[in-house]
Amino acid sequence: MEISIVAIVIAFFAIVIASKGITIVPQANIYVVERLGKFHKELHGGFHIIIPVIDSIRNKLTIQEQIIDIDKQHVITRDNVVISIDGIVFVKIIDGKEATYNVVNVNNAISNLAMTTLRSEIGQLSLDDTLSSREQLNGRLLTELDRATVNWGVKIMRVEIADISVPREIEQSMQAQLKAERDKRAIELTVQANKEATIREAEGQKQKTVLEAEAIERMADAKKYEEIALAQGQKQAIEMINEAMENNSKAAEFLLAKDRISAFSGIANSNSQNKIVIPYETADVLGSLSVITEFLKDKPKG
Repeated sequence: MEISIVAIVIAFFAIVIASKGITIVPQANIYVVERLGKFHKELHGGFHIIIPVIDSIRNKLTIQEQIIDIDKQHVITRDNVVISIDGIVFVKIIDGKEATYNVVNVNNAISNLAMTTLRSEIGQLSLDDTLSSREQLNGRLLTELDRATVNWGVKIMRVEIADISVPREIEQSMQAQLKAERDKRAIELTVQANKEATIREAEGQKQKTVLEAEAIERMADAKKYEEIALAQGQKQAIEMINEAMENNSKAAEFLLAKDRISAFSGIANSNSQNKIVIPYETADVLGSLSVITEFLKDKPKG
């Protein structure tokens, strides 16, 4: 009977010890195993067996990306302005052994390192650079933190500055400065617009003057050509008259008689009721007719 009880007790303890050796690691976790107080191996997601009593689980870590808050703190910029700033750091454990043995409480260490690095980086920037270069600041913090944590078995994925607060008086001063800058810009745009309008108006007036000058020049050229053509016609007419006079002695008398009869015909054909046609110098008129007749008779047949 006593033997049976002892056997049952031994079997019970054997079962308990055996169950201690069975380890199931959840997915996305890492278990750090020590054997007799010294690092032995890492266990990843799945079913594992360890030696009870000899082996023990030293640390349980997640390899999922974690968020570590950077507490709000007061920081002095390069131009001696005190601002309040906070942010978040995204980290991922990539080596369970280093994260366990190279640092105590890796998350707390990263948080404190992020705060000191943030103070150092902000101290090198002016207030305007801090407010306008948030992306560059995030990149610089990421680089510095990643370099500092290289032996901690973690990877800094990204750093985000969540909020930057400035004192009320500084904020009011900045708003006044922005308003003055906008007013200045508006005045510059107005002046530029007026300048461009004046230039366009002057160019339009210039083009108008040029076009008018070109029109006058063309009209002068046309008048010149007209006068030249008229002169050439008169010259040709005179040359023809001279030629006719050389060939016929009565050519001059013919022209005078023709003009006289044309003038008399014009007076006779006038519609004016106040005219009186008097046969003055009838003999001269008849003589002119006879001259024309003789001229036509003497005209050489061509």
